[in-house]
Amino acid sequence: MEQASEARDELDRLGRSLRRDMVSLITDLTVRVHLRRLSLDEPKVADRREPLCYHYAAEYQGRRPASVTAAETVARATSSLRAAGWEVTPSQEYDDEILWTVIVAVRDGNRIRIVASDDTPAVGFRGRTPVRNLAPPPPVQHPKPSPEPVPSPEPGPEPEPEPEPEPEPVRTPATLTPGHVLCYECDGLGWCPGCGGRGWLLDRTHRRKRCGTCATRKVCPICQGAGQLSTSDLSPYQRRCFPELDRRTD
Repeated sequence: MEQASEARDELDRLGRSLRRDMVSLITDLTVRVHLRRLSLDEPKVADRREPLCYHYAAEYQGRRPASVTAAETVARATSSLRAAGWEVTPSQEYDDEILWTVIVAVRDGNRIRIVASDDTPAVGFRGRTPVRNLAPPPPVQHPKPSPEPVPSPEPGPEPEPEPEPEPEPVRTPATLTPGHVLCYECDGLGWCPGCGGRGWLLDRTHRRKRCGTCATRKVCPICQGAGQLSTSDLSPYQRRCFPELDRRTD
């Protein structure tokens, strides 16, 4: 139990550190900042196989000032991160016919990814901590000696239990319904990204508690389990998660 508590304390420390650095970058590089969208309140399930593993993870999409280029935005982020002791790796990626300038920063196991492009004012931020197993180790069983052991036939080897399979995504880019986009919250998985589709999380005492993201419904609260969203029903805020939609209408 003490070992699991130390793992939770260390994960919480990494989560607080990650949020501080992401807040600093977001407020420095983007305009009209809405930090309520940067949720790092509770660790999320990173691996649904037993024993459950958790991490803190968050995404944020903002807009760079109109007078600042994508290259300038990324260069400023690189300078700030390196000054804070992060190891930064720059690269470029093509996605949906857009050339993105990308940096990936790593420190103490935390990871931050920032993308920007001159084809869109959007700047994407993605951060995550290392994965930690927060379940306490099983108690050691000490068998009691039998005073008169009775011989019994030797049992054969028992098959190892298979790990719980990872559920298939409800939607992928290849199976999207026309006029829809992948849900920005679950990325097409359909199940709740906060609890991994279980409906519960472990609290600091390693007891199960109600998932605050899906309220025990197990499905993604944004797409209600569909894995996709209709482009015609997106709110102005939601459309900011899909800058390519605005380009198609230009």
